Amino acid sequence: MKNQLAKIVDKLSSKPKWIRGWLLNYALGSTIKFIGTAGVKCQLLTQEKSVFTLKNKKKVRNHIGSVHAAATSLIAETASGLVLGMNIPDDKVPVLKSMHIDYVKRSTGNLQAVATITQSQIEDLHSVEKGELSIAVVVTDQASVEPVKCEMIWAWTPKTRRT
Repeated sequence: MKNQLAKIVDKLSSKPKWIRGWLLNYALGSTIKFIGTAGVKCQLLTQEKSVFTLKNKKKVRNHIGSVHAAATSLIAETASGLVLGMNIPDDKVPVLKSMHIDYVKRSTGNLQAVATITQSQIEDLHSVEKGELSIAVVVTDQASVEPVKCEMIWAWTPKTRRT
């Protein structure tokens, strides 16, 4: 059964191709203000995979001209969180429990983050009341190099607590 986010994405996919991406990015950016402010853009959002990009613009640059460390972690968190968000039941709350990011190389140009979720992870989201999982995410720069190695651990709990 699809959750609210997946239903919205499905509904937007019926719109004309020329406006579809803008509508999705507007919806995401106005719901999650920080990704809108930073300029993180969705290229693909499905039940199994998400692809997000971030241009190396002045507002997200560090003092050496590459994408700032915080913005780099933001794109990884966004991609992993939204692929999880496409699958989590509406009666559960996703929370980023921890992120481990190793900065291994200075990035060049724009960034892209690709996150994936497995079928067994999706099944856990639906069958386990609360838990945690690691969402695979790969961040690459314009030169197709991975400037960071990431591990994103997401947890989920019921929206309403039992007394």
